[in-house]
Amino acid sequence: MTIANEVRPGANRYVSGQGVLKELPTYLKQFEKIAIVTGEISFQVFNDYYQKKLNYPVFHYDGSASREDAKHIADQIQTADLILAIGGGRVCDTSKMVAENLAADVLIIPTLASNCAPFTPVAAVYHPDRTFREIGYFVRAPYLTLVDWDFLLITPKDYLVAGIGDTLAKWYEIEGITRNLDGDHKTAYIRLGITAAKEISAILLTDSKQALTDLTQKNVSPAFGRIVDTVIALAGESGGFAATYGRSAGAHAIHDGLSYLTETHDQLHGKKVAYGILVQLAHTGDVAEIKKLQPFYEAVGLPLKLHELNVTDNSQTYLAPVIKHAASKNETFRMVDPAITEENVWQAVHTVEEL
Repeated sequence: MTIANEVRPGANRYVSGQGVLKELPTYLKQFEKIAIVTGEISFQVFNDYYQKKLNYPVFHYDGSASREDAKHIADQIQTADLILAIGGGRVCDTSKMVAENLAADVLIIPTLASNCAPFTPVAAVYHPDRTFREIGYFVRAPYLTLVDWDFLLITPKDYLVAGIGDTLAKWYEIEGITRNLDGDHKTAYIRLGITAAKEISAILLTDSKQALTDLTQKNVSPAFGRIVDTVIALAGESGGFAATYGRSAGAHAIHDGLSYLTETHDQLHGKKVAYGILVQLAHTGDVAEIKKLQPFYEAVGLPLKLHELNVTDNSQTYLAPVIKHAASKNETFRMVDPAITEENVWQAVHTVEEL
């Protein structure tokens, strides 16, 4: 069995709530050599909130979430027993790679509620030019993920919207992967993953609109707390329990393909995944479900068309790099349909654009 097929629910420890960053020194005191990996903006917003100086060396990532940058940072650090990651998804994923290089633990403080990167022992790995490379798996899960709801009220609205889109994919991808799996092959953990993903969808559809209002009004409500924990932690559980049956499928394959269009590089991960949900549903013939989702997408601000992702040319010729990658033999669209072809992907995209 490979590590990708193992049951790995998520972080070793998960602490969330209001004001929990005050407890950071308690969690750090058992480590002797700590290095901070962060981004310029991430570290600034953290310091503005935390207002206490952390006396550890600080290393900034280059924005790529690439193995090359992680290796460069690890070479600079040389030795550490803890990497303190402070930032968004790419900082978290870079930090996990740095920690792997140094055989160190990683403690993650997310500065955005936008994805499950702070919680999982998995990373979206890119090339230095920011095109998608692979999904990376790590032997060590994060030692601790520390989620302060008050702090995360700084999340820009677009990032929480993207987090909602990325997390919504958990249900549609696991349902697409397992819909034709007979009962005898649905192990206890696959069934648990399906159940987790279904509850994730229910929370998102119920609480997202209120949570976005709370974010705008800088108010921590029960709905906001549920959405934050769903986006950061529960999102990792479907794949953590069901392994490959609960991770990426068609929606993420479309995201990965879109990374080959430079105009999408400044579009958030979760928004591209949300568009990918629609393409996957179009391929599986679930157009009625797309229409059912449309009011929710419109209410929270998720993209229904390519032009909302800065892609103004939706011709088959222009989208060829996206289509080719999404249908490639190593991509996860094959988890939904092992016989997926480039023409299938194009027809699904065309269906979404014409709806």
